[in-house]
Amino acid sequence: MNILVIDAQGGGIGRQLIQSLKKMEYPNMTIIAAGTNSIATGNMLKAGADIAVTGENPIIVCSRTADVIIGPIGIVIADALYGEITPDMAKAVAQSRATRLLIPINKCDNIVIGVNDLSVSHLIDLTLAQLSKILA
Repeated sequence: MNILVIDAQGGGIGRQLIQSLKKMEYPNMTIIAAGTNSIATGNMLKAGADIAVTGENPIIVCSRTADVIIGPIGIVIADALYGEITPDMAKAVAQSRATRLLIPINKCDNIVIGVNDLSVSHLIDLTLAQLSKILA
């Protein structure tokens, strides 16, 4: 099971996700950290990712082979996350055959109506609960 975690900026959400994923201890789970920049990638790698990649083309390529893609909702919106998500990245994630677990972060002029402002840690808990259902 290839789990692709995509994050931008400082990689804080991705770091928290990967730290929590490593505690789940599912057999045959490979966690791939994909940062839009080297800082995001580095922070996710420090959290325990099995593989780390940086930039547009690696995110596009990894989206093809991922079973699950996890990240803030902006990963499917061109120019989101302060411009770090290119149109080609957003398209690759959106068209991937992977199951996408999108975390509703209401920032960068993209606001999901009907979603409460929850803490990032609570959103990660909800994401991990959904992933557990997928992996079961």
